[in-house]
Amino acid sequence: MGGSGGSGTNAEKRPNEQLSSWFVRSGWSKGELARQVNRRAREMGAHHISTDTSRVRRWLDGEQPREPIPRIMSELFSERFGCVVAIEDLGLRTAHQPPSMSGVDLPWAGPQTVSMISDFSRSDLMLARRGFLGSALTLAAGPSLIEPMQRWLVPSPAAAAPLSPGSGNRMTRLSGPELDLLESTTVMFRQWDAQCGGGLRRKAVVGQLHEVTDLLQEPQPAETMRRLYKVAAELAELAGWMSYDIGLQPTAQKYFVLALHAAKEAGEKELGSYILSSMSRQMIHLGRPDDALELIHLAQYGSRDVAGSRTTSMLYAMEARAYANMGQPSRTKRAVRMAEDTFADVALETEPEPDWIRFFSEAELHGENSHSYRDLAYVAGRSPMYASMAEPLMERAVELFADDSVHQRSYALNLIGLATVHMLQKEPERGSARAEEALVVARKVRSERVNTRLRKTVDIAARTYGDVAEVVRLTEQLATHLPETAAEAV
Repeated sequence: MGGSGGSGTNAEKRPNEQLSSWFVRSGWSKGELARQVNRRAREMGAHHISTDTSRVRRWLDGEQPREPIPRIMSELFSERFGCVVAIEDLGLRTAHQPPSMSGVDLPWAGPQTVSMISDFSRSDLMLARRGFLGSALTLAAGPSLIEPMQRWLVPSPAAAAPLSPGSGNRMTRLSGPELDLLESTTVMFRQWDAQCGGGLRRKAVVGQLHEVTDLLQEPQPAETMRRLYKVAAELAELAGWMSYDIGLQPTAQKYFVLALHAAKEAGEKELGSYILSSMSRQMIHLGRPDDALELIHLAQYGSRDVAGSRTTSMLYAMEARAYANMGQPSRTKRAVRMAEDTFADVALETEPEPDWIRFFSEAELHGENSHSYRDLAYVAGRSPMYASMAEPLMERAVELFADDSVHQRSYALNLIGLATVHMLQKEPERGSARAEEALVVARKVRSERVNTRLRKTVDIAARTYGDVAEVVRLTEQLATHLPETAAEAV
């Protein structure tokens, strides 16, 4: 029975009308569906699956197939119709899979991590149109998010010794130059994201991540496995960041969680803290500063003995953002001061820094801290005092980003931030000028986050200062050059 994917019991079996409906509309014959199921199963490594027309007939008659048949058919029908066709939509049910497996409470073990990243990245590539994969997921928040992430701190059990060439399994040894190339490709993807936004190269990153999981499923020496897990963690974080940037929030969160699992397998605590900071930033964006603060404190605690000054400064800056959005001025100011003081130590360090933290420059430091004061201004009822504290920091960030040809998205976001500061200071003319500059950059960057913030800023300006000529012109330019209907490529 297992080889054909049948179910164990079929008491009170009734025809599966839902599956029959999708099957009839697909135009497939029973033999064609069986062939496609077998082919997909082989691609997954499920070589025990051998389906035929009689088995398909039994499914239509109400027999419940075992995993991975329901998941395979969900993928096949989703591809056929260009939309998510969930397992439940086919009248099928998954077997022996706890509900948490589809969320963020996942097992902290290497083989399962690799398998989950492989499955998720493959599904993402298959359903790469906007919202298809994301609509099948839900965002976790509160204890359901924080408690599973706290297990990042729990020591992992000792891993099994890697297979040796003489153990009966062929060892596929990656050379040092091959591993170097994988790592340098990740650096290149990160530069593209900073320069062009998340919409342009996301699928390439997901594809590279899927390839790395294939390598992780082959016997490798221990040090090679560690480096591959590290590459997987960086690529999964970047895939999450790009998904976040174009508005695929549940997809982004799932990648961040998987990245944290891979970082734990690699023994990379500092990288793990960076991934948690990305999750924290997403929570701030989604209006969950309490969750953001919990994640940042977890990152700070977990990397307290290993993080360099640049990473530590970045974590303080994100702590300030969380406190600001919670409306806690004294704690915000303290965290801002700690971020500045710690950043001053960066120049004293001699150890090489990981590439993923190099983005946190003086410009980013000033940008984050100014946004903390700007956020405080909003929470405090559009306070001009906090806006005035934000202005010099934001001005300096914009000045530094203007000379940076790589971090164009950050340049656009800080121009928008400066525009909001001027609006808070009741200076719509100056705010409109900065927003116009941001519009020029936004048109070059595929970032739904940039577009959304710019539209929101202009909308507030139009409602508050609708009779100011500069605001009227800005509104017209936005409607012309960045209309709401503009599609963002995934």
